[in-house]
Amino acid sequence: MHFRVRRAGRLASAACLALAASPLAAQGGGAPAPQGIGSPAPQGIGSIDPQAIDPDAPLANLPDIGVEWPDLPVEPATAQVAGTDVTTERRYDWRIEGIDAVSTPLLRQRFAENSTLDANDGSPANAAQLDRRAREDAALLVSLLRAQGYYDATVATRVGQGEGAPGTRMQVVLEAAPGGLYRFTGVTLAGVAAAGDKAADLTRAFAVKAGDPVDADAVVAGQAAVTVAAGREGFPFARIDAPAIVVDRAAKTATLDLAVAPGGARRFGDIVALPGNRVFGPDHVAEIARFDRGQPFDQARLDDLRRALIQTGLVSQVTLRPVEGAAPDTVDIAVKLDPAPPRTVAGEAGYGTGEGARLELSWTHRNLFPPEGALTIRSVLGTREQLSSLVYRRNNFQARDRVLTLQAAAAHQNRDAYDARTYSLSGALERQTNIFFQKTWTWSLGAELLASDERDVIVSTGQRRRRTFFIGALPTSLIYDGTDDLLNPTRGFRLGGRLSPEASLQGDVFGYARTQIDASVYRTVHDGVVLAARTRLGTIVGAPRDAVAPSRRFYAGGGASVRGYGFQSIGPRDPNNDPIGGRSLTEFAVEARIRAFGNFGIVPFVDAGNIYTDPLPGFSGLRYGAGLGVRYYSNFGPIRLDVGTPLNRQPGDSRIAVYVSLGQAF
Repeated sequence: MHFRVRRAGRLASAACLALAASPLAAQGGGAPAPQGIGSPAPQGIGSIDPQAIDPDAPLANLPDIGVEWPDLPVEPATAQVAGTDVTTERRYDWRIEGIDAVSTPLLRQRFAENSTLDANDGSPANAAQLDRRAREDAALLVSLLRAQGYYDATVATRVGQGEGAPGTRMQVVLEAAPGGLYRFTGVTLAGVAAAGDKAADLTRAFAVKAGDPVDADAVVAGQAAVTVAAGREGFPFARIDAPAIVVDRAAKTATLDLAVAPGGARRFGDIVALPGNRVFGPDHVAEIARFDRGQPFDQARLDDLRRALIQTGLVSQVTLRPVEGAAPDTVDIAVKLDPAPPRTVAGEAGYGTGEGARLELSWTHRNLFPPEGALTIRSVLGTREQLSSLVYRRNNFQARDRVLTLQAAAAHQNRDAYDARTYSLSGALERQTNIFFQKTWTWSLGAELLASDERDVIVSTGQRRRRTFFIGALPTSLIYDGTDDLLNPTRGFRLGGRLSPEASLQGDVFGYARTQIDASVYRTVHDGVVLAARTRLGTIVGAPRDAVAPSRRFYAGGGASVRGYGFQSIGPRDPNNDPIGGRSLTEFAVEARIRAFGNFGIVPFVDAGNIYTDPLPGFSGLRYGAGLGVRYYSNFGPIRLDVGTPLNRQPGDSRIAVYVSLGQAF
């Protein structure tokens, strides 16, 4: 920022020269007694009386020039050190006086961040050290006050014996005299008219106007706002010069001029590669971008593209540079992407009563098939589940946030309800959400082919049986998310529906449809207290329960269902007291998420649910569970530990169930 000052303070260098000529100054003694403005002028350098020099007195006019000495600001006066031994080190207290009426939280924050007295508070110091620190802080405070428009601000310092017995703490005082507040009498944006019909928008963006205080922060913020507005309004080559401020000390006013050169409005042209681009080419960048050729240039869309490129995880540094386009009135976007490490090794561990221990490991190369074609080798090792899978995932597939997934998997699930060995091929095209760009609407379209060898029991006799199912499914989903956070919402609601028409071959070919609806709501009722509730309803229509593969039925109970009960343990049971699943599902849950202290919280909860043989969900025979959870709110999401107990147990239910996982229960 440039400042042109019409009249300033005293000439500091001349005052220092006069002070240096004083024998007392050379000997480190006290300051000479001040001389008034009417004191006799010295007759020559050799006849100067050191005791008669006032370093703060204005200099006399030079003869035959007719120009007054400029009145420049003085350095803060040396602190007065009274009644103490300058070599003795003692602890000290300090305070500021005189700024209560004019200080702002930002001024106090900046002073605290840069204060020498504050930085060394609590450490012993001698009088000379305190004198130096006081002078440094006085200069800092003067600068901060002037930045707020108090150009006549002065700060005197005083160092002396604090209250109490001799030899106790020292006391440092900064006595501020802010003076009057300077205000702008004129504010102009030279050149803004070249923006045509956008000139008014650019002018409004510069919020500083005549009559406002001469506040440096407001001026800098206004300059930044005009720069942003120029980019948003289609001027990629706009030049906003530094503000020029002319201060009139006599009138305690100032004028401000901001030179604006819009440079002409442009429309988006092509995305072109800069030398050294090494991740993926301009065509894929264009797929990620939320702008098309011919649309008006908008810097916000360019900033959004930069964030999206970083979010791919494949880019360590992004260069996006507007350049003159080949077509008239267009701007091309030159791009250069520096690669990030493409491989990831991940692990996840969990435990649930009924589910047992579970360890998941994966290795991923996120750009093995450019652009953004990832290959993941994933394994699950658990006491009740084992899985191996090979997954191809193509992010930003032909459009932003659209994901294509192909998977081949072999899994073994050993549940109380069934034992299944399943081989599957599946694919899905979906619009996904993530913590960087949380989406309001997401959807998925998929297809599955499964061969599953499953063991369960005949309900009427309790005899074990083994059947092989060949299943084809077309799962789809549509989800609305109106919450404020993906992993730890505090307000809003979610509503989602899933439909999977399926054809099954087991002896005969038959069809059925699995439908599920999930809803949850979140509300902050007090600082640090969030009430959360959810419901889940499910139905299978088109086939009797026994014809549907056990692994495709509905089950309830567990850490993501009704807490307090074992995994899949709620609902009808066979003669061996093992769950058999059902054709419909009803679940409810409510909990209070209380941020207790620091990063820890507690969560009391009550859940309810049941499984039914009929396809229509019911509300009879609900099983209730209650308990208490602990949350640790880490940087990557809450880690939860829930302990629940069934309130109306069935025979065989444990009295206590424990669940550990990442993220909230819902």
